[in-house]
Amino acid sequence: MNEHSFQCPHCWEHISMLLDDSVVFQKYIEDCEVCCNPIELTVQYLEGELTSFEANSIEQ
Repeated sequence: MNEHSFQCPHCWEHISMLLDDSVVFQKYIEDCEVCCNPIELTVQYLEGELTSFEANSIEQ
């Protein structure tokens, strides 16, 4: 598991989440710990290194 910091696409606060580096490609929804809005996370690893990370807002 790796901790990754980024800016929430809803409230613009800096937050961090634990990412599972044992899975090569992941796409899932996680709520912001500050504003509780959903964030769609797209994460990709190559040989244990984070190669791509996207955090997009989901309109409610």
